[in-house]
Amino acid sequence: TSSIICLNLRGQQNTSTSILKWNEYIKNPAISAKIPMTMIKKLSTQCCSIILVSLIFSGCMMGPDFQTPTPPNTSGYHNTPLPNQTAESKNSAGNAQSFRMGQNIPAQWWTLFRNKPLNALIAQGIENSPTLEAAKAATKQAQDALRAEIGAGLFPSINAQLAATHENYVNSRVGNNFSSFNLYNISANVSYNLDLFGAERRYLEALRAKVDYQAFQWQAAYLTLSANIVTTAIMEASLKAQVQQTEALIHSQENQFNITQQQMHLGGASQIDVLAQQTQLAQMRTTLPPLQKNLSQYQNALAVLVGQFPGNAKLPMFSLDDLKLPGELPVSLPSQLTQQRPDIRASEALLHQASANVGIAKANRFPQISLNGAYAYSNTQNQNLFGPRILMWNLGGQLTQTIFDAGSLKAKQSAAIATYQQAAAQYKQTVLQAFQNVADTLYAIQIDATALKEQVSAENTARATYSLVQKQYRLGATSYLALLDAERQYQQTKMTRIQAQAARYADTAALFQALGGGWWTATPAKNAKLAS
Repeated sequence: TSSIICLNLRGQQNTSTSILKWNEYIKNPAISAKIPMTMIKKLSTQCCSIILVSLIFSGCMMGPDFQTPTPPNTSGYHNTPLPNQTAESKNSAGNAQSFRMGQNIPAQWWTLFRNKPLNALIAQGIENSPTLEAAKAATKQAQDALRAEIGAGLFPSINAQLAATHENYVNSRVGNNFSSFNLYNISANVSYNLDLFGAERRYLEALRAKVDYQAFQWQAAYLTLSANIVTTAIMEASLKAQVQQTEALIHSQENQFNITQQQMHLGGASQIDVLAQQTQLAQMRTTLPPLQKNLSQYQNALAVLVGQFPGNAKLPMFSLDDLKLPGELPVSLPSQLTQQRPDIRASEALLHQASANVGIAKANRFPQISLNGAYAYSNTQNQNLFGPRILMWNLGGQLTQTIFDAGSLKAKQSAAIATYQQAAAQYKQTVLQAFQNVADTLYAIQIDATALKEQVSAENTARATYSLVQKQYRLGATSYLALLDAERQYQQTKMTRIQAQAARYADTAALFQALGGGWWTATPAKNAKLAS
């Protein structure tokens, strides 16, 4: 550092010679006394002028200035208003659900199903999920990168240096006399880039947008995890019940097949009747393996969602009848949806980042100005190193302007604008898909409520028929085959009712997910503390 300082002040080429001459120069009291009064005043005036200009232009940043997109101009999710409530049926999942427009969504929305094992399972998933851990780490990385750039970009850089070297000096004017000495140097260097056109501030803006993006990705992963645990638990309970009903149907048809075979041996049935019954039995048996496979897959998926290995997972036993269907469904206003869905907010953050990158590309086409200075002490002896006669310092500035780059900077600016336009289009698509998601879910809740009502009615009718046939069979008014057939029909209607019941639970969970899950009312850390 001292070598650089000496070269700047004395214009020498040889480092050792420069330092020695500088030492001789400052030993002159008449000259050293003038250094603080002349050079310091002159350089300080220049420095103040540069700083004053930088302050004047500190608010100047190349555009565009990002504006949050305006919410869609729509009054509802459907072209027809929502009904006051859904259809109602006499079933554990058959109660009517009413829609509450504008009502806030609870952060722990899954507790509305009032199932403690489910609450505990979600808490376990939040605690053990590698996906959430990765999203959290990505958010921290973005935050640390922002903090590092704030320190490097907005504030001066100050470095200290301590050096000791051994020098050899040859004086050719005095018979090539050699002199050897030690050189001690301690210095401080300051550098600062003036952000006159806002390139650094736009870069920080882009980094802040990246932090927002990672934070909303983290929240989206949190919402997806909780919703997936709920829906997977619902499907696991549904498939378990369907497997049980299928096994009951197979057992009923096996009895029918055996009786038909006996009747054929006794002459009461034909071979065609036996083959027809055998075909029905075979068809029913083919439906069981896919259900068992799906059940196993959902159980494995549920184990992984809560951070367990499928081979040694310990999961609670779920039953559809143990879940309570929420009676009131909060529905966010369309104007609020864009501020509540994590995927929309993440897309908005990418749009913000692209906007800031346009400003960076524009600012890079303008001059770049930097200031630098040094303050150093240098001596051949380590005693009294900080004496006033061995002080060296400098102050300077640099302006850089690209004159010719074959259109590179202009092309980069054009590419940044195109990237911004791409991000804007992707944001619009994300919003459209979000509104479609909510609209589909709201309609599914209404239709599936009606479907469950019809299925419950069909099940009740089949149950009544089966009960009547049982009485007739005990009185000898009907055959055993008729009794088994009535039982089979009842079991089949029960199967479809189970599917309709599970659909209502799943639709409700899907609505909470489609509306954003209520993350804005509590942090993920608070959401993890569930009531047992």
